[in-house]
Amino acid sequence: MNADRLFTFRNPWFAAGIGITGAMVVSSFVAGFVILPYATTNTSFTSLWDAICSAAGAPRATAVSESPKSPIITSNVVLNPQMFGPTDTRSVGRGATLAMQCAICHGSNRQGQVDTPNLEGQPAAGVYKELRDFKAGARANAVMSPFAVKLSEQDMLDLAAYYSYLPRQPGSHPDPAIGAPQISARGAPMRNISACSSCHDMNATKLGTPWLDGQSAVYIKAQLQAFASGARRNDISEQMRNIARQMTSEEMNEAARYYAAQP
Repeated sequence: MNADRLFTFRNPWFAAGIGITGAMVVSSFVAGFVILPYATTNTSFTSLWDAICSAAGAPRATAVSESPKSPIITSNVVLNPQMFGPTDTRSVGRGATLAMQCAICHGSNRQGQVDTPNLEGQPAAGVYKELRDFKAGARANAVMSPFAVKLSEQDMLDLAAYYSYLPRQPGSHPDPAIGAPQISARGAPMRNISACSSCHDMNATKLGTPWLDGQSAVYIKAQLQAFASGARRNDISEQMRNIARQMTSEEMNEAARYYAAQP
């Protein structure tokens, strides 16, 4: 057959091939540059040209997100030693009344409450900061968040004064045979991890940090894991998150067991 007669629209096979190829090109363009961009669930476009630009990898500024991510709230608490002066007995009394609602989880006789911290004797600044963070949403908990939202500034100061006034309770599982692991006593300088004791010893040397001696191992490890994953993010300047991310699972276990064993 003559080549001139083969590549001509009078040849039905050639015409059909051209038609099918053209239809495939057009349908692919429509599917890839129009249908699929509009099928996304989180973006809307103000025009067809916006959808085409987005599919081509050059999204226009007019593309509008329908479900923007919620802003991440971090702690904005500013502490200074002057906020917590000598014990105010009136503040302690008001705090004691408010704390009746807290006793079921944070009371002295917490049978089996391994997932909540012991607050008795904790520094006032530490208790106040956590309440402020729960209220602001910088720290979230299904029980604490609804409770803290209703607290006034004075309520939080009174609760902090009350708990810091109470004597510290002994640990639930003291074991003097457990020595301080390296991560607690000396840290890991090569991984930029300071010793836990530099902030969390019984003397509460750093303003706003809690003491850990006698706390539940389950609670301590859960908080370390939350810091490492970013689920908890109310540490100022990401101090705890940066440390927890560098810790191994075994180091978390060792630190939790050690502090839980302290009297």
